[in-house]
Amino acid sequence: MLKTLFSGTVSACFELVNENAYFAPEKFDVFLNGRKHMTCDTNVFSLFGLLPDTEYTLTIENENGTESLSFRTERESCAVNVRDFGAAGDGIHDDTEAIRTAIACLPERGRLFFPAGSYLTRPQSLKSHMTLDLTEGATLLGWPKREDYPVVPGFVKGLDGEEVHFGGFEGNPVSMYQSLITAQYAEDITILGPGTIDGNAGNSDFWTAFRTDPIARPRLLFFNRCKNITLHGFHACNSPSWQIHPYYSEKIGIYQVKVSAPKISPNTDAIDPESCDTVEIIGCHFQVGDDCIAIKSGKIGLGMQFNKPAIRHTIRNCLMDYGHGGVTLGSEIGAGVRDLTVSHCFFKGTDRGLRIKSRRGRGKNCRIDHVLFENIRMEGVLTPFVINLWYNCCDPDRESEYVWSREKLPVDDRTPFMGRFHFRDIVCRDAEVAACYIDGLPEAPIEEVSFENIRVDFSPNAQPGIPIMENFAKKRCRLGLYLDNVRRIRLKNVRVEGALGEPLIADHYEDLETENFCGQ
Repeated sequence: MLKTLFSGTVSACFELVNENAYFAPEKFDVFLNGRKHMTCDTNVFSLFGLLPDTEYTLTIENENGTESLSFRTERESCAVNVRDFGAAGDGIHDDTEAIRTAIACLPERGRLFFPAGSYLTRPQSLKSHMTLDLTEGATLLGWPKREDYPVVPGFVKGLDGEEVHFGGFEGNPVSMYQSLITAQYAEDITILGPGTIDGNAGNSDFWTAFRTDPIARPRLLFFNRCKNITLHGFHACNSPSWQIHPYYSEKIGIYQVKVSAPKISPNTDAIDPESCDTVEIIGCHFQVGDDCIAIKSGKIGLGMQFNKPAIRHTIRNCLMDYGHGGVTLGSEIGAGVRDLTVSHCFFKGTDRGLRIKSRRGRGKNCRIDHVLFENIRMEGVLTPFVINLWYNCCDPDRESEYVWSREKLPVDDRTPFMGRFHFRDIVCRDAEVAACYIDGLPEAPIEEVSFENIRVDFSPNAQPGIPIMENFAKKRCRLGLYLDNVRRIRLKNVRVEGALGEPLIADHYEDLETENFCGQ
């Protein structure tokens, strides 16, 4: 079945509905109004350079036949060329003021068009009801000098004494350098096109001097308390830190965006929606130096102050080429995560596949529940499934006894809650460290973990590694299913091949149910 994911003013995105992960069952030809447009091999594909307010007929054709649908692009008030405002687009001259002036002048529902070229710019702020159109060959190139990035406070006290929040990093409302592309308290913004937004961090000191700077590094794109944000088709790369960071926002659609950074680049997560409501990440391709997608909701302070969980997130038909975690929850999840579905994704060579990380101290509002992972393929993922309640990174008390003690401590306002996690129809080839490593808290065990129609096998050349980031972590190699402090464990049609030792190790559970479990 063919369906429309997004139709804007000059672009549209479509999805083939099938059981395959990311790649289509076979190549297919795409016709637009009867003329062949391209050949595709992925479930999600896009069209650019369309005309606004125009009816189109899309047809796909393969050996099994054809399928068609009609769609209409949206209207716009105008489209203007950024070069008419003085932008040079040569990658040498500073185009900051030309772009700022063009954005300021743009009428509501207008489109700012970037023709092919390299537009060197300092941070830019977007406004409501506008579109940035990055044509093929167009690059927004980040300014490399840290000292020329304005500092944005995490929050200020308004004249009425109330806090007004503007940003933060790693779960706290701290001062940060302004991101290359920022929107604050705005709505109805689209960034589209086959062009590139390049943070240029490799030519700055953002990746090397961040540990000595008290100001948090900028993101590539940052949206604070925004709604109706659409990102479509472009390549985001080389951010100083997290690349795309929607923050306390709602109705975010990210379609067929590619996000990349070198493997060694620190904290270059691809997409980190934080305390957002209704997020779609579909058809995207990731190659980054940290987590591909990390869903967050702040540390305990923000979690208690706003109690705004990450809810109603859908991740589908994405390719995670490399990164620390494919899809990660946490660790800053002080307000919790619920109603998350991850499906039809392909993980290649990530350290971990489906990764959940929290710890004591995230707080009672840190409640993760109603999480489903299905129809997923993994190849060369070191540890496919991880739930870690002993995460020891990014906090001053990370090495304290409170974090690492295996004693059953009192449940209080600092104790997180882990609910139900369902994994089904997943094939994992050439794992190395462990098939799964799930480690809950003794005073607050994970409620339920179910595996159904799961196959994991190990690489014959597997090397030892650390399955979870915790104090006193031990290296493992070809460890089977490891589950500790989980109340209910359900295993149905699960096969683990090539484990060293027992294929299933479970401890401190209340109920263990297996049906057609096979370990070899």
